[in-house]
Amino acid sequence: MDILIRRARPEEYETLGEITAQAYLGDGLLDFGESDGYLVHLRDVERRAAAAEVLVAVDRQGTVLGGVTHVPSAGSALAELAGPGEAEIRMLAVAREARGRGAGEALVRACIDRARATEGCFRVVLSTQRTMRAAHRVYERLGFTRAPARDWNPLPDLDDILLLTYELTL
Repeated sequence: MDILIRRARPEEYETLGEITAQAYLGDGLLDFGESDGYLVHLRDVERRAAAAEVLVAVDRQGTVLGGVTHVPSAGSALAELAGPGEAEIRMLAVAREARGRGAGEALVRACIDRARATEGCFRVVLSTQRTMRAAHRVYERLGFTRAPARDWNPLPDLDDILLLTYELTL
């Protein structure tokens, strides 16, 4: 299957938001399920696109298969982990029916390419959950390595949440 990676278009924001929300819900990645406050952010592609670059993977028919938010610098409002000289990958999601076709890897590669093209950028970072093993395999295949010293908890009030950090030096 041919997959095209490009910037998300405004008319695709709602579709991508729902793909992202359903991917996180379906994979059990939200501790509070449908009532998880993070769902608002996952669905709000318009806000993400205003602060960073939102990319989509589409098939030949133009069907959105998935998407990712590429945060090009630490100064962005969407940067959670990135420091100076680092780009960040956020909210990578592929529709369940489109998985296994290479869309997720193509989206990550596009983020790496954009980071390499950004003057002064020397590393790409991302956060992931322990259970996202398929994503870990993609990251590792593309050269990312674990950075345990940078693991963090987005909800310090809850002891059992830990996001793992991966990084790729360009």
